[in-house]
Amino acid sequence: MDFGVVLQTNPPAWRTVALAKQAEEHGFDYVWTFDSHLLWQEPYVIYSAILAETHRVIVGPMVTNPATRDWTVTASVFATLNEMYGNRTVVGIGRGDSAVRVLNGKPTTLQEVRDATHVIRELANCRPVEVNGTTLQFPWATTSEVEVWVAAYGPLALKTAGEVGDGFILQLADVDIATWMIAQVRDAAEKAGRDPDALTFCVAAPAYVGTDLAHMREQCRWFGGMVGNHVADIVEKYGTDTEFPQVLTDYIKGRQDYDYNEHGRPGNTHTGFVPDEIVDRFCILGTPEQHIAKLAELKAIGVDQFAIYLQHDNKEETLRQYGETIIGALRDHVTAKA
Repeated sequence: MDFGVVLQTNPPAWRTVALAKQAEEHGFDYVWTFDSHLLWQEPYVIYSAILAETHRVIVGPMVTNPATRDWTVTASVFATLNEMYGNRTVVGIGRGDSAVRVLNGKPTTLQEVRDATHVIRELANCRPVEVNGTTLQFPWATTSEVEVWVAAYGPLALKTAGEVGDGFILQLADVDIATWMIAQVRDAAEKAGRDPDALTFCVAAPAYVGTDLAHMREQCRWFGGMVGNHVADIVEKYGTDTEFPQVLTDYIKGRQDYDYNEHGRPGNTHTGFVPDEIVDRFCILGTPEQHIAKLAELKAIGVDQFAIYLQHDNKEETLRQYGETIIGALRDHVTAKA
């Protein structure tokens, strides 16, 4: 199992870079960031600094969208980073949440996600692609390679991830829900003639190492509100009478208005509807042993990467505990002498 960390690009930017460096020092494989250019600092600029200050971590957005960024510009950014620093980037993409809603926009269509995924992947992998009736290609990109992973919750979005994504990003760590959603993605990939085993399955959620459960819950309750935004879109589109996991549709019944000015922040005042049970199911909280146990369950159902949303008051200690105790327990072990 690989491990990643998801950072907000709050000022100062060097704080984000420092956390990325600490993550690499503690054995993490990926450094992701939010991508909401009004709420936080521009992540694509910060990626260059992270890559310059680190040696092997892979860097990318969790997640970008096809609405607020021109697809060819996105491809150019990641191809340029790869040409500068080696192929150490990944693109997470979805329909859009905070980045578009702060602008009073709406999430894009899944067809736009499909089209953007294709354009970004082809251009950033040094291949020609048709855009607006014209064949385009970067003449300066010769070595860039990048994968595009699709973030999804709803039935059609999961189908999209399986049919066009190089990977699937699920932003919650509930084992039962993850089992169902991974199965949907794998089934869609297989029906599309793709090898499901070739996709990377990434679960992302807050993880807090500690013993004060009440405090940990309050620090991570914001996440249930963020997930609830996506679930509310699904309920609006499909209603509640679907095969979609009922635990998701049930807990948002008390959801009211959501303030994106508090998006991704501990103490978010618009997440009171999120019960403790959901925080415990969606996140990983507790002692190192409790983290290892839940991560082992996720690994057993096919999760290739766990990415920590590190938006709480215990960032450095959580990174240290993962590096010294937890990550090693989930790696495949090789002995020096058989």
